[in-house]
Amino acid sequence: MSAPALEKRDERPAEPPTGNTPAEEPAARRPGPAAALVARLAARPSALLVALAAVLVLVSAFVTGSGAWPAGMTVDVTTPLEDLNAWLVENRDSHWLFLYFLLHVSNNAELAVDSLIGLFEGLGWVGVTVLGTVLAWYAGGAGLRPRALRTAATALGVFLVVGVLGMWDPTMETLALMTVAVAAAALLGLLLGIAAGLSDACDRALRPVFDLMQVMPAFAYLLPFVLLFDIGVPSALVATVIYAAPPMARLTSLGLRGADPAALEASASLGASPWQRLRTARLPLARKEMLLGLNQTIMMCLSMVVLASVVGSGGLGDVIYRALGKVNVGQALTAGIAIVLVAVLLDRTTAAAGARLEESETRAPSPAAEAPRKAGTRPLLRSPFTVSPGRFARLRGWPSWLGLGALAAVLSALGPRLGEEEWPREWTFRITPYVNDATEWIEKSLGSGVPVVGGTLTWAEGVTNGVLNPLRDGLNATPWWALLVLVAALGWAVGRWRAALTASAALGVVGVLGLWTKSMDTLSQVLVALVITLLLGFAVGVLAARVPRVERWLRPLLDTMQTMPQFVYLIPVIALFSVGRMAGIAAAVVFVLPAVIRITAQGVRQSDPAALEAARSMGATTRQQLLQVQLPLARRSLLVAVNQGVVLVLSMVVIAGMVGGGALGIDVITGLSKGDLALGLPAGAAIVCLGVLLDRLTQPARTEGR
Repeated sequence: MSAPALEKRDERPAEPPTGNTPAEEPAARRPGPAAALVARLAARPSALLVALAAVLVLVSAFVTGSGAWPAGMTVDVTTPLEDLNAWLVENRDSHWLFLYFLLHVSNNAELAVDSLIGLFEGLGWVGVTVLGTVLAWYAGGAGLRPRALRTAATALGVFLVVGVLGMWDPTMETLALMTVAVAAAALLGLLLGIAAGLSDACDRALRPVFDLMQVMPAFAYLLPFVLLFDIGVPSALVATVIYAAPPMARLTSLGLRGADPAALEASASLGASPWQRLRTARLPLARKEMLLGLNQTIMMCLSMVVLASVVGSGGLGDVIYRALGKVNVGQALTAGIAIVLVAVLLDRTTAAAGARLEESETRAPSPAAEAPRKAGTRPLLRSPFTVSPGRFARLRGWPSWLGLGALAAVLSALGPRLGEEEWPREWTFRITPYVNDATEWIEKSLGSGVPVVGGTLTWAEGVTNGVLNPLRDGLNATPWWALLVLVAALGWAVGRWRAALTASAALGVVGVLGLWTKSMDTLSQVLVALVITLLLGFAVGVLAARVPRVERWLRPLLDTMQTMPQFVYLIPVIALFSVGRMAGIAAAVVFVLPAVIRITAQGVRQSDPAALEAARSMGATTRQQLLQVQLPLARRSLLVAVNQGVVLVLSMVVIAGMVGGGALGIDVITGLSKGDLALGLPAGAAIVCLGVLLDRLTQPARTEGR
């Protein structure tokens, strides 16, 4: 609103008073704070319903003091699972389901991974380093371009550091399993994405499946495949493929549905068949989204491959898993550094490939201009950029892959002559003793006794005794039916009857499984971690949105944190907080912060400039602009941040069972590591139910279903 308009509005004569002003109104006639609150709640039925449910929860908790789920309303799932486990053990080598299907999947999975490990051993450490560096150089655009040289230097540095740390063999095992998993997950995601992108029926059928898979913690994927394939590489590989395929499918579908209508119309007008339109128009136009999906699939495969060490997949994850069991921070950190370096290498390589793709798209003619040529007719216009300049322009397509294959064959043949299969032991440097000494110093110096602040162990004890234990005891003291009423009220306020029914049913299933007490323990940890994460994430996100310098400083740190697998976050928190629930909460907070910060910053930064300008012209202060304009406009982004925070916190709190988190997490981990399905499968199902519950309660309100 302009200044003249404001002045004109201010010149209007004020209406004469019709009675006492608020300042002159007698105190007896003015409503008190309680009456004003009641009036405000009455104007919003949803808020009133939630408030009444909250009061019911508090009163019932104080009156009853016990909220245990009735034993008569539970279902015995332990006996059927034990019988199923016994049947699987007896029939794994004789039943037709295993002989003619699952056994082939298992054998092919092991064969593919073992073949790659054998290839890496044949290449030797020199051959693997050279081939990996050349692949990164080619992904960056080849030639002497700065991007190609940076990517190649990153790959070379990663392989050298991994070797120096003494993690060469575990890294090769992880890379072999990852390569097979990424190839299978990308292919599966591509096929599902094409189906969802071309068919509305497939899109409607797959969307709820992908939504459910998004809220499931990573450990939940391992349980059913351990049931089918037993502990080992096959169960880890299949679970990783299923876990990592949805991002590729979603982004492929998004790219196909967002294709330029002009290009599709030009292709159809020239008589191209549906297959030709898909191959020559839709897929080329969706390449950017597909590459982004591939990047997400790669990072999720790495995260899952590391976690799958619990079921015997080996590699770097197995080193961390064993080290955490012995509380050997130095050994765990060594493997963690190797994992982070591999993640950075894969992320930078795919990012360089994406930048190279954007450059090729700016040089090449559009699919609309290329459609006539591919249909066999003369093009109307000819772009002057149809041929890529440069000495390495011909390093594209099948000639480049033939060259890389020939290089791999040569390096494999010369591998024994170039060097040993394994990294030379005399070239390694062990950091484990130094890290363990530093950990002991941190525990003694920073754990407690620090003036004023107390120390990390003091904080952990204070949060545990002052927040975690009272919240857990309060949830367990609240009657189960009161919590169901509260969940239903919250679901109704958020998404009306669908959300209320789904959330209530999910919580009810937890009780029916007989895991009510442990689930309340896990829920208390999730809630505490979520509150801390949101407070820090919103504050830092708003600061990054309003101060560009802070955003530039945070960007590389957030990029690095988002490439780190979940396992790695457990390592530093043990040194700071020792084992226990607080260590898991701290790991969850650090793991989730990057996503919350980025979503918050993006939402605040994209506030309507016209609304901000109007607020400034009316004399609003910086604080008023933030609280009354930017945050209300960013409400949907903040809700998305809350939803993502809930899902990620739950997955991390479950993993924190390895470092003393207890509750459902330790049941899942113990059941996976020992093959005890009767222990792990119900706990995994309860975790999925908690994920569905929290996801439905944090979804933004929708118009449908109201």
